[in-house]
Amino acid sequence: MEWLERLIFPISPIAAPSFALCSDADQPRIRPRIWQQQLIQLLRRRSDPASTKGRDVLVHAGPGAGKTLGALLGFQAMQHEGRLSRFVVFCHRTSILRQWRDAAAGLGLSLEEWSACGDAGLLEQADGWLLTYQAAARQLPTLTAALQHWGGPDLLAIADEAHHLGMDPDEPDGPIWGRTFLDLSHGCRLRLGLTGTPFRADNLAFCAARRVRVEAQGQLVEQISPDLCVEPRQLIAAGDVRPLEFHFQDGWVEHSREGMPDRDVSPLSAEQRESWRARNLRRAIRLSDSSSIALQLLLRARRQLERVRQQHPRAGGLVIARDIDHASAIGRLLEEEGDRVDLVHSQDPDAAQRLAQFQEGQADWLVSIDMCAEGFDAARLRVVAYLTTVVTRSRFVQGITRAVRMSSERAAIEDIPRDPSVIFAPADPLLMSYARSWSLSEPYRIRSDQPEDDATETSGGSWRGPSLPMEAVNDGAGEVIRLRTPELPRFLQQ
Repeated sequence: MEWLERLIFPISPIAAPSFALCSDADQPRIRPRIWQQQLIQLLRRRSDPASTKGRDVLVHAGPGAGKTLGALLGFQAMQHEGRLSRFVVFCHRTSILRQWRDAAAGLGLSLEEWSACGDAGLLEQADGWLLTYQAAARQLPTLTAALQHWGGPDLLAIADEAHHLGMDPDEPDGPIWGRTFLDLSHGCRLRLGLTGTPFRADNLAFCAARRVRVEAQGQLVEQISPDLCVEPRQLIAAGDVRPLEFHFQDGWVEHSREGMPDRDVSPLSAEQRESWRARNLRRAIRLSDSSSIALQLLLRARRQLERVRQQHPRAGGLVIARDIDHASAIGRLLEEEGDRVDLVHSQDPDAAQRLAQFQEGQADWLVSIDMCAEGFDAARLRVVAYLTTVVTRSRFVQGITRAVRMSSERAAIEDIPRDPSVIFAPADPLLMSYARSWSLSEPYRIRSDQPEDDATETSGGSWRGPSLPMEAVNDGAGEVIRLRTPELPRFLQQ
């Protein structure tokens, strides 16, 4: 805390800097949030050679919490103290690289894309390297040698969206991204995982995350234990992000076949049989379905965006579609109504450019399949239409939370709690259940393939892989951060 206290500065009415990272007056200054200050303290403790808590630090923070900035502030503080020398950032998508570069540049850090930079001297002098998990896997031997030469032992490895790094010690040929990250970070001083959704559909453990044993229903089970957790509802209450308001479109789904006299009809919201529920959702998102659920949903989303624009003229909307054909049909429908549409998908070579164009406000709607689920930041997003059959909690939460961010200009003129963004989705029972708990942190239980006799192991250093210790985190940093803030909107209290 002494170092932190030495860096406190008087608050000015304009810039309000309360935190200086370097003694050089020309270096950028910034006021970190509470959890970012706690992260700096945690990294300091974990970098101590005498620490017995391991080198993995996992941050679970909702969109808008400032995970990118927090990680960069943490490294810069450790660099200033001589605890770390350099860092490397791994991302799951190329479209996110720009956001990391811009954030690093704002702090005076040189962050270079390793696979794209042709200047060896520039790479050698950089504070950090930036690359995707895919690029790392393709060039593993070369990158391994380069990191050993450039980074040395005082290296910080940052895993963005760390839940993508699935790791199954019982399957050596399993998820490649996890194995790649473990190989490359083997000699690093610290490994920092960042995620807004610390869970996976396959219930595997993931890298840069510590595993703990807890008792549940009379048995010991393994869970991922974030070292720092900032719940979305706390960010909402603090005014850092927008709340979300959900509008679920219900209806009767008809499955009768042409020429058949009988009618097979099922209610979308009330169907609990899994096969029927999935069947209903597939029909509900079709624009040509007789129920017109998708069409009604899009119509109401357009009307909502028009209302929002009366107070927020630059507001835009996002439609998450099922596939390219589905997205193209939605785009044509919106264009027929006079809207400007950017269609983005993974097979589009100009996808990154189109995303940037939308961020700058050149289109009314962004229609995408899977390009905007994670890491995509567009503060102008205020309406989201979820029209896909992917119903995992991770994908749904990542998709809808694209609309929680806001620009500094809007934050300055809106009261707390902020004006809500609105989510439109078919009234699928699973999606509605996710909506009820999206702003809460829930424990993530790891899939267990061990016999019941093995479940009695304690947490004192047992291992199921080379880099995944099962020991409890007892250094006081694992609790949800509670802020003294205004009450949540009524619909979030229900």
